Amino acid sequence: MRGEVTAGQMGIQRGALTMPAPRGYPLELRERAVQMYRAAEPKPVIRRMAEELGVHHEALRNWIRQAEADAGERGDMLTTAEREELAALRKENAQLKRANEVLRTASAFFAAQLDPTRPR
Repeated sequence: MRGEVTAGQMGIQRGALTMPAPRGYPLELRERAVQMYRAAEPKPVIRRMAEELGVHHEALRNWIRQAEADAGERGDMLTTAEREELAALRKENAQLKRANEVLRTASAFFAAQLDPTRPR
């Protein structure tokens, strides 16, 4: 039994039972921080603003960049909706690949069973 993998372990390895990582900062804090940055004139230094808010400066920078992408101001990043769609499509693609592998294996098995030239 030592080298065997259980069905539960296989599910975890395939990603079927995985959960997203918990968010480090509340959603309300993110939204308000981005809103404060976008409303400020002149634009504050992100590092200093992040220190004042008690968040990591790269986290704030990423939130601002994502908000700009969602608003259509950045062409180099995917919007949140596009990211979600891409994740769903990747998940569906992985499921279809697994289904195709099962069907391919079953087809080979039944073809071998029905082959009249195969010695029994």
